[in-house]
Amino acid sequence: MRNITVLSGGMGGARFLQGLLHGIDAGTIPGLAPDARVTVVANTADDLWVHGLKVCPDLDTVMYTLGDGIDLERGWGRRDESWRVKEELAAYGVEPTWFGLGDRDVATHLVRTQMLEAGFPLSQVTAALCRRWQPGVELLPMSDDRVETHVVVADEDSPSGKAVVHFQEYWIRLRAAVPAESLVFVGLDDATPGPGVLEAITGADLVVLPPSNPVVSVGTILGVAGVRDAIRTTSAPVVGLSPIVGGAHVRGMAEQVLGAIGVEVSAAAVGLHYGARTGGGVLDGWLVDERDADAVPALQAGGLAARAVPLMMTDPATTAAMAAAAVALVG
Repeated sequence: MRNITVLSGGMGGARFLQGLLHGIDAGTIPGLAPDARVTVVANTADDLWVHGLKVCPDLDTVMYTLGDGIDLERGWGRRDESWRVKEELAAYGVEPTWFGLGDRDVATHLVRTQMLEAGFPLSQVTAALCRRWQPGVELLPMSDDRVETHVVVADEDSPSGKAVVHFQEYWIRLRAAVPAESLVFVGLDDATPGPGVLEAITGADLVVLPPSNPVVSVGTILGVAGVRDAIRTTSAPVVGLSPIVGGAHVRGMAEQVLGAIGVEVSAAAVGLHYGARTGGGVLDGWLVDERDADAVPALQAGGLAARAVPLMMTDPATTAAMAAAAVALVG
């Protein structure tokens, strides 16, 4: 297999990609060519405008992680960051104060915003930013169109009893501590795939759904027109890795948003939510963690190849072993 396409969110997808590239470089993933090329279709439905700047959290997390610029402790933003701009904005009382842009990170958003305002599409802007970071993958936005995820929550001060907040506000300001009643994907129904996205899927030798959020990361990519059909019809095997381990998400908020769409928080339920391609879904195989080995029979009954292996991404070598298990499952 020489051409691998990964549908990625932010932290989970970025860490998986780090391990995948490590395994390719070290030659520890049987079935993948030593010169294998990785294309990443990244979620852009988390994007937002802050202080007049276009911020693309998942694109930047992948780019910074693979370009060795990520803050490893936080899992997002730049390493060795300072916060003077944020502090000055707060001193002026400028909202939103809950979303912090580090001084180094601001440079990325300034460049992106200037290029967008000059008429360049997000895909070309992303390619230009990647020329600095050299992430070792081709990084493609899922769409050049504006898509935003909003979350409906209870609000006793509102006449309707509900409020709608941007996904980032739900995650950062509210800390996902209140139930997500429903999700609204603004612009997704009208979004078209970014340049190269469908070709990356139909021309792949392997398509991977990493342990990213199945609703607001991979789910939104699948919601772009033509993407789900491309995955259903590609000749490449399609394999996914569960973000749910032992009945809980490893990181992030999969539990909250799965509840909003009525899917049980379990490795089996998420795999069956994606579904088998033989039954109109998008997967051929689904890896679960060893702690969820009892889910394998139900997944197999649902038409999926399934296996239980260690799925904690503790370091690149361990993550490369996860990637090798995914390849072996469907290869």
